Amino acid sequence: MSRHSCPALLVTAPSSDSGKTTVVAALARYWRNRGKRVRVFKTGPDFIDPIFHEVASGAPAHQLDLGMMGEAACRRHLAQAATEADLILIEGVMGMFDGHYSSADLAARFGVPTLAVIPAAKMAQTFGAIACGLAHYREGVTLFGVVANQVGGPGHAELLKHSLPETIEFCGWLPRDDSLALPDRHLGLVQATEIPDLEAWLDGAAAKLGESCAMPLPAPVVFDPVAEDPALLALGEPLGGRTVAVAEDAAFAFIYRDNLSLLRRLGADLVHFSPLKDPLPACDALYLPGGYPELHREALVANRPLMAQIRAFADAGKPVVAECGGMLYLLEQLADKEGQCTEMTGVLPGRAQMQPRLQGIGMLSAEIGGHSLRGHCFHYSSSDIGLEPIAIATQAGRMRASEPVYRQGSVVASYVHWYFPSAPALVADWFGGRCR
Repeated sequence: MSRHSCPALLVTAPSSDSGKTTVVAALARYWRNRGKRVRVFKTGPDFIDPIFHEVASGAPAHQLDLGMMGEAACRRHLAQAATEADLILIEGVMGMFDGHYSSADLAARFGVPTLAVIPAAKMAQTFGAIACGLAHYREGVTLFGVVANQVGGPGHAELLKHSLPETIEFCGWLPRDDSLALPDRHLGLVQATEIPDLEAWLDGAAAKLGESCAMPLPAPVVFDPVAEDPALLALGEPLGGRTVAVAEDAAFAFIYRDNLSLLRRLGADLVHFSPLKDPLPACDALYLPGGYPELHREALVANRPLMAQIRAFADAGKPVVAECGGMLYLLEQLADKEGQCTEMTGVLPGRAQMQPRLQGIGMLSAEIGGHSLRGHCFHYSSSDIGLEPIAIATQAGRMRASEPVYRQGSVVASYVHWYFPSAPALVADWFGGRCR
């Protein structure tokens, strides 16, 4: 296997809410509009930001998370992208050095230079001090350049630029402009598919960033290829000849692209459908990922024929895998924060209610049938489910979050958004109707 090189930047910041997603999307669209092939990744288990990057770049966006995916899987993604792209962009998570597997850790592990987005409102030369601090806080991380956000105008931008040492590139600025702020809600940004005129917004953000600077790029990074996991190779295609129906629409959109890739790698044919409006396609197994069923209760209930089909499907012993919002959809009732209930499909005994505060967050793993399956939870609902868990997904470290994993017949459900490639044999059993 040959090595490939490609310019790459990990876009980071001093803290969350600094404008990383806007800058990454603007950069991806800027270079795409100039004929470059751009591949974008998102650090961490985020589902929403990658869709903006897919629209901006015109190519699939995947997660890069050392804790959930492991180093080998991250290396495979980067090496593959280097064979296809002229530029790799990686959006970081939280602040540059925050978390057990931080953005800085990822940059150091793969030798990718960083680009810091620094909010500069009400700031002048201190901008340079923050950039120097990010550059020198730890060894093994290279700060290639910075983008200034929330800038008052060209004069302010010049002050910021001249506060930097010569070793740090000034890679442009974005103004204080409410139109550049992406709207958000309780689980993060509003989904890309819900934003009108997104294409025009991306072109506008790209133009504003590009007008401010010559847009320098770093030298190419060499990415070594990584062979496919031998355990996955040994599995073959146990789902060959089986069709998996995947719910995907505004209510169910939290899907790791790697999960779908794994199902195809295991031999499954995938058919996508919308629980908001479609019947259940002809299929052998059903995948209900997370999303926002609480925002679409009326439309989901209006599709009563689908609810009946799903109940019949589960009663017939057909495999169903439900994650977070998908699990809420299978319950008997889902209530809003005020307690107003909506009848759901009734496949699983119990109810859930939306809460004003976060109820669960963290990277978790569960031991099921001799396999260790990893994933992430992030939810604002609480639930009362009348089943004994088959396992408890737990979090390492001090925070010790935990989530039950339920099984009723061939239905497996949990608040956890699973990363399927962490336990491909178990996933093959679930979708193949061989629950353990």
